[in-house]
Amino acid sequence: MRLGLCAAILLISVAASGQTGGKPVRPPTVPNSVCADCHEQEAKLKESAHAAVACSSCHLKHEEYPHPENTPKPQCASCHEAEVREYEQSEHAAQMRQGNGSAPECSTCHGDVHEAKRALTIEFHRSVPDTCGMCHAKEAEQFQKSVHGTAVAAGVREAPVCSDCHGGHRVLKAKDPKSTVFPNSVPDTCGHCHGDLRLARRFGLPPDRLNTFEQSFHGLALKSGNQSVADCASCHGYHDILPSTDPASRTNARNLAATCGACHPGAGSRFALGPIHEVQGAQAPAPVWWAEWFYSMLIPGTIGFMLLHHAGDFIRKLASMRFRGRHVPMQLLRRIEPHHERMYRMERIQHGLLALSFIVLVYTGFALHYPDAWWSSWFLRWEDRAPVRGTVHRIAGVVLIGTSILHIITLVVNRKLREHWKEMLPRVSDVREMVEGTLWRLGLRRERPHRSPHSYIEKMEYWAVVWGTAVMGLTGLLLWFHNWSLSVMPKVVLDVSRVIHFYEAVLAALSILVWHFYMVIFDPAVYPLDTAFLKGYSPRAEYVDADEAALGD
Repeated sequence: MRLGLCAAILLISVAASGQTGGKPVRPPTVPNSVCADCHEQEAKLKESAHAAVACSSCHLKHEEYPHPENTPKPQCASCHEAEVREYEQSEHAAQMRQGNGSAPECSTCHGDVHEAKRALTIEFHRSVPDTCGMCHAKEAEQFQKSVHGTAVAAGVREAPVCSDCHGGHRVLKAKDPKSTVFPNSVPDTCGHCHGDLRLARRFGLPPDRLNTFEQSFHGLALKSGNQSVADCASCHGYHDILPSTDPASRTNARNLAATCGACHPGAGSRFALGPIHEVQGAQAPAPVWWAEWFYSMLIPGTIGFMLLHHAGDFIRKLASMRFRGRHVPMQLLRRIEPHHERMYRMERIQHGLLALSFIVLVYTGFALHYPDAWWSSWFLRWEDRAPVRGTVHRIAGVVLIGTSILHIITLVVNRKLREHWKEMLPRVSDVREMVEGTLWRLGLRRERPHRSPHSYIEKMEYWAVVWGTAVMGLTGLLLWFHNWSLSVMPKVVLDVSRVIHFYEAVLAALSILVWHFYMVIFDPAVYPLDTAFLKGYSPRAEYVDADEAALGD
């Protein structure tokens, strides 16, 4: 029985050695020294990246002698499947398929298979520009003179070569959206080095170049899909990148006018342009820093006051209407006083134009700053084909400015509107009314103060709209006609305009949400909606002192 079991095991072992899972097993590896008896490539192989690879693992039918003719040559894909798959998608492979015999293949860059260089060595890294220069001589010559080429020649392993920017195997045309040098991809490609804090510290590079570009108009517009806007290479160059201290550099102070003038004719012709990247914080120009500091104080202070004011108002009315056992008839809450028209017809038309243009401006403006947000990404899907966002934003801006001009004209020519508008003029008594009204809402005053038909609440909102429209209109026009602005004034004016335009939009949007929406929607005295902007008459009973008493306030 023991002999029988041993024989069975032996037969099973022999069968398993010839077949595994239905697939034939490769014959035992033949030492390279055996091949060296006839083939001199074995000596070259010892110094190559394939030194540890057996000849028999690549060459088919090596065990037959003499070797059969027309035996297929070894395929790189048998070991380097991923790299070959990437190469097949490249422009080089496309040229090869089109019959271009000069198009590079694996051996063109890596050398003969028996002498393939190790790609991770400093020697291979330094040889990449020369290798690519066999076909791209002009670009290689420019690169060798650049700051990157100089670093490569000096043996700096971290310095980028052609393959770091264009890709190693999947080299695509710059116009291909999948290319690493496609305009939208350039910041990420450059950011591999210029966004690396470790490299920045080691080589003394500015650590914020990627962030400051992304925060600039160029970076924001590029991120949103606009391909016509400048990217890193548009200003710094492609292969001939030089330090800004070099007189031949495109970013040298003396050459900025010509560099920026390629897109903005006349830019810097009268005043020095200054920093191009969006520098913020302590490093920003003084006017920019002061503008940021001003709004960092103004926005929290203003919105904080609004929240406290309306929270106190809401709690007061909620306690009066719901928790004191008093019954307030719905007819009283929704009563419209026919003798007091809050908004005339022309005012309602202007309010509609203002509201529509404001909403569009807020949405399209913030979509530029937050292109990856769920609420904006769908709207920016056309940016790679047409500047839809910017066009819609500017049209809304024209409507807003046109509405403001219409408002001024109607006040001049229409006496009725002018007399109604005079009720919005600030008075000294408004200050006392605001102080007493705020103290009462916060529970610091027992007696409810008098509230005018057009009180400090409406006046503050109206004049805030006037101020905001003027500021947003002026800064928006400077940013819109940036070529003219850059040709007649310093670039810092545009930098300040961009800061003011953005933060004023933040302040306006929050003010509408907190102050205006409460007064016309969430205020218990008018909920669910104050219809004055539709019909001219408001359901708010607070405008009549008798009604205030009826409400129990």
